[in-house]
Amino acid sequence: MAEPGPPVEGRRRWDAAQYLRFGDERTRAAGELLSRVPLPLADGGTGLAMVDLGCGPGNSTALLRARWPAASLLGVDHAPAMLARARSECPDVSFEEGDLGSWSPRTPLDLVFANAVFHWLPDHATLFPRVFSWLRPGGVLAVQMPCNAEEPSHRTMKDLPGPWASAMRAVAAATPVEAPAFYYDLVAREAAAVDLWQTRYEHVMDSAADIVAWVRGAGLRPYLDALSPSQQKDYLEAYERALDEAYPARADGRRLFSFPRLFLVAVRRDDPPANR
Repeated sequence: MAEPGPPVEGRRRWDAAQYLRFGDERTRAAGELLSRVPLPLADGGTGLAMVDLGCGPGNSTALLRARWPAASLLGVDHAPAMLARARSECPDVSFEEGDLGSWSPRTPLDLVFANAVFHWLPDHATLFPRVFSWLRPGGVLAVQMPCNAEEPSHRTMKDLPGPWASAMRAVAAATPVEAPAFYYDLVAREAAAVDLWQTRYEHVMDSAADIVAWVRGAGLRPYLDALSPSQQKDYLEAYERALDEAYPARADGRRLFSFPRLFLVAVRRDDPPANR
């Protein structure tokens, strides 16, 4: 787990355009998570209350709105640039800025949707039960987290040799994602059902430079933020050379960018604790 302190996500400067450069690939995981959410579709979700926690530029929010057009839907993110893009993409959805490490809803919810956000927050042992407690009986927590801390793309960010090495070691990056059983145990006692799975995507990329462009939209940001503009240029050039070796060209000259993700969908129990 990350060391105590302010949530990592609260210290990021996000670029919606950079993030959405590979928007289809990023949104694919959100769609696959959404497909396993067992909430009714009748009447467009009338009466259902939902939050897209860490909504980013609104790509996941748009999926929720399309599935439940009549639901009460709120998108929450800490980054004004992301929220500006989300508001333009989903003008019929309410959005608010909030620190995702301390935000809580005003009323119980039927769905908490958290696509690619919880790995930016520390102390999952406390976070998951707290968020699960926001749900009404029968409500759903749906979470997707990249689990790529040990992938070459992410190991290299911190371990890349060079004059930036001490600055890189000091960066508090994303929280390493634990094994599926860890998350199961956090919600199982309060859950009527838990659906857990892992997927390793093999994204076909034209070049190592494209892999760098992908990670600049998210995981690489804290490392770049720790460097001056001139240091960033040198670091990025060295980082691209390292990825060129780590992800060799395939038969057609393109690269396979391997990207593992963990999914969890948990339904809150109907019966109160005294009846268990």
